[in-house]
Amino acid sequence: MAEHHSGPVELGAEMDYAEHDKTYSGFIKVAKYGSMSIAVLMICMAAGFFTKAGFFFSTLLFIVLNLIGFFVL
Repeated sequence: MAEHHSGPVELGAEMDYAEHDKTYSGFIKVAKYGSMSIAVLMICMAAGFFTKAGFFFSTLLFIVLNLIGFFVL
């Protein structure tokens, strides 16, 4: 049968909100820049595979678009 408690549910240590905010901020930053890099990679792969641009132009385009993206974000 279910037990009924009348006391506090959490008896552990106090939550470190500053560390929680730092972790959340870091996660959002990684997600944002990671998504941007994946989108740039897909654009460069399309440029390399479906045009006559080739591998070297696609690599250069990847570097340039990533730099622009990092400055914009």
